[in-house]
Amino acid sequence: MRVFITGICGFVGSTLAKALLAHRADLEILGIDNFIRPGSETNRDELKALGIKLLHGDIRSSSDLEAIPPIDAVIDAAANPSVLAGVDGKTSSRQLIEHNLLGTINLLELCKARQAAFVLLSTSRVYSIPPLANLAVKIENDAFLPDPSSGMLPPGLTSAGVDETFSTQPPVSLYGSTKLASEMLALEYGESFGFQVFINRCGVMAGAGQFGRPDQGIFAYWINSHLRRRPLGYIGFDGQGHQVRDCLHPRDLSPLVLDQILSAQKFPTADRIINLSGGAESAMSLRQLTAWCDERFGRHEVASKPENRPFDIPWMVLDPAKAKTLWNWHPATNRNQILDEIARHAEENPDWLEISAPF
Repeated sequence: MRVFITGICGFVGSTLAKALLAHRADLEILGIDNFIRPGSETNRDELKALGIKLLHGDIRSSSDLEAIPPIDAVIDAAANPSVLAGVDGKTSSRQLIEHNLLGTINLLELCKARQAAFVLLSTSRVYSIPPLANLAVKIENDAFLPDPSSGMLPPGLTSAGVDETFSTQPPVSLYGSTKLASEMLALEYGESFGFQVFINRCGVMAGAGQFGRPDQGIFAYWINSHLRRRPLGYIGFDGQGHQVRDCLHPRDLSPLVLDQILSAQKFPTADRIINLSGGAESAMSLRQLTAWCDERFGRHEVASKPENRPFDIPWMVLDPAKAKTLWNWHPATNRNQILDEIARHAEENPDWLEISAPF
């Protein structure tokens, strides 16, 4: 089986490629990357040493995909993953849309021509922002939690997390809307042209080698910055770091993705969309993360910046129960293992922030 991975030299793409080969040594993997993200070039040699074929190209350019040989599946791990992309005054809204949406269209045309399965790595950010931003919360153990005592929680949200029935009504951010539009187009292409499509809405990816940017890899950024005694700040809400996110190691996607691309089963449209995350067990607040770092590296002061930014939400945990029911999937790497892995990488690579996020 030949599998084509986009964004293959990024953190998620490279980790997934290596994990897939660890599960199935007979896979032939090839991938494409435009190497615009600092740090991605560091993964090139390791992937090539594993026999993975790399193409320096851009999925926004359809001609860059013309030379792709026959393939059995496409795993789309290429994206600008920042919720602030296109609105932060530093990045282009047009480039965001071209990368995350036009790139998907080019890949779907490739799947149409090759009759290849398509797996889209989507995001929790497709879920509607207003009900999440206005969620009634309480503070327990230095972390926000949903507070049902203040009234009914939004439909599709429980203490276990946000499930796939939660609203995707805009606003979801420009980033979220490009991924949501990509999801819809992927499902339509699959139905119209007869190839398998699966949508995996992923929680916060985290692990060793993740690029240290606060808008894309908060766990890696926080641990690396704490170790180096760089300035850190609790931004938004109470300015105390009570906001909560879950975490997931991308290698834990590999057995599920393999099952998906090998599946011949015809799934209802609703069952082609699933949440993948470490769930509530993996979730922690920034304040709890700081306490973990304080214990490991020694105490480091964190500033308080109570002003909210666009798209900030106090508590975002995905409920992966549907993935367990449909695919018997559950993450194999727990939160403490992920944090320890990141910390060891940070200790062994003192210049990681300069390599992966120089600006």
